[in-house]
Amino acid sequence: MSGSQQTDKHRSNKNWSQSVTESSHALDLEQGVFTLKDPKAIARSLKQSAESSQQRKSDPYRSAMSMLTFYLNRAGKTMPQDQRDILEAAKDELRELFGRPRRGG
Repeated sequence: MSGSQQTDKHRSNKNWSQSVTESSHALDLEQGVFTLKDPKAIARSLKQSAESSQQRKSDPYRSAMSMLTFYLNRAGKTMPQDQRDILEAAKDELRELFGRPRRGG
């Protein structure tokens, strides 16, 4: 493999999580949902996206939580702590919207 091909491959591997977040076929996400400052708004948006999706492979709760967790674990590695805290709080809001117990109780 030439140096150029290795660089292209490395670049594509490095940005795969961004690509998944932006163009996932599982959920049609609201533009900028992960940058919202209100955990409830994030959870509502993810719930609506998951429930309206015809292409998801699991139940709406699991699809929405998976996308949020994926973003936190991959695309959000370098985000500011305050936004990370908002997204963590959105997990509890999502659990509540779907009638699931909040973490830790």
